[in-house]
Amino acid sequence: MVSYNVHRFVGTDGKFDPERVGRVLNECKAQVVGMQELDSHFYRSGNQLEALTKTTSLDVVHGPTRRNGNGHYGNALLTSLAVKDVRRIDLSVASREPRGALDVDLLVHGETIRIIVAHLGLGILERRRQIKRLLEIFCAENDRMEIMLGDFNEWIPLRKPLCWINGFFGKPPARRTFPSVMPILPLDRIWIRPLDALVEIKTHRTRLSRAASDHLPIKALITPGGKPGKDCLCGPCECKPHPGHTESA
Repeated sequence: MVSYNVHRFVGTDGKFDPERVGRVLNECKAQVVGMQELDSHFYRSGNQLEALTKTTSLDVVHGPTRRNGNGHYGNALLTSLAVKDVRRIDLSVASREPRGALDVDLLVHGETIRIIVAHLGLGILERRRQIKRLLEIFCAENDRMEIMLGDFNEWIPLRKPLCWINGFFGKPPARRTFPSVMPILPLDRIWIRPLDALVEIKTHRTRLSRAASDHLPIKALITPGGKPGKDCLCGPCECKPHPGHTESA
């Protein structure tokens, strides 16, 4: 599973290249990708989403926060899994840039998992309101896997928004993702409950990913029970052993 702010497909070299982002996703080999700053507008090079889905062979679920006559801008979920239900959440705060989250149920080996893809605002008070809204959406008593991922624009560990989310989901490792050339800030996050379903979380740092966007993708290996195998949400299982991680036969 991957979360990736694609910066409108404009890389650190200033080049607009949706197919390059697609090649980064192919490197990640993920079945589920939450994307932010995805812009579907038409350019002379053609439709960005068509190029992206052709490169990755993943289906796309749109989560627009802004629209005009040429297309829309916002979040998206790319996946090879069956989409069971889609809900779009308005996280906009008055006088601030429109924000939203994409709330999707996916079917994995007969089980439903819930994934929320979000991109929060730049203001501290704005983010507090948005995170409270997101946490209200999740059930107090969960009977299925629930995941929240995206660009949360938060990096100070003891600030209230991160404490609230960690208190609800548990505290996964934070990885530095921004800026991609020399990452300093852990803006991009993946939370999951139950937390023991998280096997590993890391940034995807390659020559291509450093150039494709100003954010690095963050990748989580997720599987029921915390053991790798056919149910991994990281594509064909490439999980490597580490303490508490037993390799499947």
